[in-house]
Amino acid sequence: MQETDAVLNARREMEICNACRYCEGFCAVFPAVELRREFSAGDLSYLANLCHGCRGCYYACQYAPPHEWGINVPRTLAEVRAESYVEYAWPPAFARAFERNGVVVSLVAALSIAAILLIAMAISAPGQFFAARPMVPDALYAVIPLWAMQVVGLGTFGFSLFALWKGAANFWKDAGSASPITLKAISIACWDAVTLKNLGGGGDGCNDNSERFSLRRRHLHHAMAGGFMLCFAATTVGFIYHSFLGWPAPYSFFSAPVLLGSVGGVLLVIGTVGLFAMKLVEDPMPVARRMLSGEVAMLVLLALAAATGLFLLAVRASGALGIAMAIHLGFILALFLVLPYSKMVHGVYRFAALLRRAVERDMKPLGGE
Repeated sequence: MQETDAVLNARREMEICNACRYCEGFCAVFPAVELRREFSAGDLSYLANLCHGCRGCYYACQYAPPHEWGINVPRTLAEVRAESYVEYAWPPAFARAFERNGVVVSLVAALSIAAILLIAMAISAPGQFFAARPMVPDALYAVIPLWAMQVVGLGTFGFSLFALWKGAANFWKDAGSASPITLKAISIACWDAVTLKNLGGGGDGCNDNSERFSLRRRHLHHAMAGGFMLCFAATTVGFIYHSFLGWPAPYSFFSAPVLLGSVGGVLLVIGTVGLFAMKLVEDPMPVARRMLSGEVAMLVLLALAAATGLFLLAVRASGALGIAMAIHLGFILALFLVLPYSKMVHGVYRFAALLRRAVERDMKPLGGE
């Protein structure tokens, strides 16, 4: 991690927090701070990604603005966290293009939809593209052949997975732990990640809007993450059905792929729309507003990917199938392309930070946390 202005400011604030220790029970960040007397750039990257932005420390801090010291841990760590996404991303040029840029995300989405539409219409004659189709096996592949979807989908998703792995490896090399990773540490990190423990602040929830406590952000994050995983499970089950059991799509409404995808899509819409609505009314002081454009763009992209999937399910027996399928696949393609360079990458780095924290806890002597 480079010594930027954000890193220098974070080091100053962490040194003050380490002397004060008023917020030591608020989340995982402050116990991790207390283990250090000095803060390297890698340490600050680790602490920034360990922070879940619950904002409880900001409202509790006696040195927060308008105090002359201006301690604002949530905003400062959010700025370091955003810089870490660019610092560790692969390839770096792509990350710099996407940094805090919602316009680029929107442009990629639009071009992806246009590309899928052109491919679909080039393969299928216009009369066939807009024709209603009976829901018989392989009906969907008359619009866009299965091989074309597999080549584009697996290619872009494979690239995203590789880029995410490279980013995680870069993060761990710079901000990870030199101590061995134990099964106990992995289980602790997984539990903290799945339960979103650190989105509970000191136990009563996050300060979503001023000093009021709420668990709304945790619930909406659970809805968004759960919906995403259910949609991924639906795709996986559909792949197994087609490739190993010889059951091609489309599937009935009560089949596993459709039920998983429907529930996942609804949860994804609820989570993303809810989090977007919260951004409209949140206190701007503890938030890094310069990152808002990219964050909102990703929430909108996720919501539209889920919503167009639900719409495709509703119109799949009509003449709107072709256009609905092309638009939905365009959003999915855009999502895969921007995944390693968007706010979505925080899940990878945050889990790595939780794993380092679990390793530290595992290595502490008896009587520690």
